[in-house]
Amino acid sequence: MLFHRPESRLPTPEEALPGRPGPAFPLPGRHTVLGTPLAAPYPQGLEIADFGLGCFWGAERRFWQTEGVWTTLVGYQGGLTPNPTYDEVCSGLTGHTEVVRVVFDPAVVPYRSLLKLFWESHNPTQGHRQGNDRGTQYRSAIYTHSAEQQRAAESSRDAYQPVLRGAGYDDITTEITAAGPFFPAEEYHQQYLDRNPGGYCGIGGTGVKLSDPSEGGSCPTGIAPADG
Repeated sequence: MLFHRPESRLPTPEEALPGRPGPAFPLPGRHTVLGTPLAAPYPQGLEIADFGLGCFWGAERRFWQTEGVWTTLVGYQGGLTPNPTYDEVCSGLTGHTEVVRVVFDPAVVPYRSLLKLFWESHNPTQGHRQGNDRGTQYRSAIYTHSAEQQRAAESSRDAYQPVLRGAGYDDITTEITAAGPFFPAEEYHQQYLDRNPGGYCGIGGTGVKLSDPSEGGSCPTGIAPADG
């Protein structure tokens, strides 16, 4: 995924782009892999989790491959500009990070299991970058939808930090905060690696496990940078 502005500073409200009052583009109806609707409302009993771990193409695939995940979609969160476009986010002037929204059945896959996948699928110590992708839109983030999720996210961070430090990594820079507005990304980005299986992924963990050492954490295909 290419970047447009290597700034590591988030914009102030005065600097942020104005955005627009409504969506800039329509959201596709269904997930190309799971066949489920992308838009809410979702079936009763399902929950939502939002994660930012670098380029959202590879991040989304990591989660749609997980049993118990009902649907996934990618978008922009944690910023100031309403209804941004991809180019606006890449400018560094919206404050958003690229995220994957995960709609899941907690009876099949508990939130703590999604947190484990999140931590192990990227390097959460890199600040405003992920691998070769640089810019504020690639920062690590967890946006929570309940007090329970907030506690679980913070607890998992606190458990993972000493493990990472023992492996020679710096402090975790992951932003953990209550979820604000989520703006779906353009249709082009939704389930991108299903339609382009050899496309750029950008997801590869540190190799440091939070607990279970049997799970992998890197992309099976596609390592050449591309727009996304």
